[in-house]
Order: sequence, then structure tokens, then C-alpha cells
Amino acid sequence: MPRLKKFGLAAFSGYLIIAAMLYLLQERLIFLPTKLPADYQFSFTQPFQEVFLKAGDEALLNGIHFTLDNPRGVILYFHGNAGDLSRWGQITSFFTTKGYEVIVMDYRTYGKSTGKLSEAVLYTDAALFYNYAQSKFPEDKIIVYGRSLGTGIASKIASLNNPSKLILETPYYSLEDVGKSRFPWLPVKLLSRYAMRSYEFVAQVNCPITILHGTRDQVVPFESGEKLFEAIPGKQKKMIVIEGGGHNNLAGYEAYQNAINAILLETN
Repeated sequence: MPRLKKFGLAAFSGYLIIAAMLYLLQERLIFLPTKLPADYQFSFTQPFQEVFLKAGDEALLNGIHFTLDNPRGVILYFHGNAGDLSRWGQITSFFTTKGYEVIVMDYRTYGKSTGKLSEAVLYTDAALFYNYAQSKFPEDKIIVYGRSLGTGIASKIASLNNPSKLILETPYYSLEDVGKSRFPWLPVKLLSRYAMRSYEFVAQVNCPITILHGTRDQVVPFESGEKLFEAIPGKQKKMIVIEGGGHNNLAGYEAYQNAINAILLETN
């Protein structure tokens, strides 16, 4: 009996240590930024302008604005959790081939952006870039696009404004939901400092919403995207299922390309 008691105590202690580590280190699990020196020179094949916006706490937020002559509109793009604008600029400039300007920002601690991270500032920083987009285009020409981590941010911004469309690539029901799928034996909801409850945000969105999700996504489970789709009220919603698609390769599938063409090239 004493040996069993010691084993139980050790197991419980280990459980508490793992829970504490998840709480304390969750930013390192969620956010995988790379830094860029302040004098880094971006190089893209598409014309662009570098943008710096200052937050209320003096944090400096870096963005790239890909420009076009006579654009159909603008896509405000919120990227995934890894890398910086040197990578995401290459990815997002693709949308200029569809006739859209693109604005993409780096979150705090990413690239040249400064400041301290929190869930609240992710939304307020994103709002600054929405306001920037709105200074260039009317809202009926603004499309909000989120990918992976950025889908929660995009959903929040769309819920507070009136863009023409919201596109969510590999989205989650909430970050808590993703955490539960990875750590089902931990009280994720109690430990989470980044809930990012997309299901609450999409319920307040008034524009059409399109979800694109691969059935073999190993990062954000396909089921999490399905749950989010079901949480969207009304009929202005569409879910594009990419059979066999993973987390980072949807652009290579014909179903993705056809869906993007249908969304972006339709007559407004």
C-alpha cells in the first residue's frame, strides 16, 4: 500500500508539473515567430509598400501592402503561427494574380513587429490594419482572410466590421478545442491564456463565410473546422472540403483553386 501511495503521489506531481508547463510555456507552443532586423529589405516580385502602424502601447507593427493598378478590391490577410513576412509575403502575393491588392501584417514578436503578445492585443492590432485597409478601400471591397492561427483573428475582425466576405483556411472552433484534441487528459480550458473562441465570433459575422479545410489536417483537426461551420448561423456559409488535404498544402489542390476563383472572381 505505501508503494502504491508513493506511485500515486508521483503520478499526481508529474501531472501538476506538466499542467504548469503547459500554462507557462503555451506561447512557445502556439506562436513560432522568426525575427527580422529592423533594416531588413523585403524583396518580392509584385509591387509593394512596407507599412508600419503604431499601437496604443507604442508597439510597432509591420505590414506589407501589395499594390495594383485598378484592383478589384483588397484582401486583408491574417497569417499562420510560424515565420514572418519574408515568407508570408511570398504566399499572399498569389492573390494579386486574381486582381486583388493584399495587406498582410506580422503579429507582435514576428519579423520587425515589436511589443508584448496577448490575445487582446492580437485583436486590437488587427483592427489597426482593418482601419488602414478601410482608408484605402470601401468596406464592400474588403475581404478578410485568415489562415490557421489567423482564422480566429480574422473572425473577430469580421465580427466587428462589415467586410464583403470572410475566408477561413484550416480554421479551428477555438484554440481551446485544438488544445483538448492534443491534451485530452489536461484541463485545457482552465490553463488556456489564448482561448480564441472563433465559434463566438462567427456568430456575429454578417457577410458570407467560406471555410476551406483538408481532411488530413494534422495540425488543426478537420472536425474542429466542421464544428466551426456548424456554429455559423444562417445560410451565407460554405464549407469546401479538400479530400486528402493537409494543413499547409491546400493551394496545390484543384478544389482549393476552384473555390478561390469562384469567391474572388465572381461579380460583386
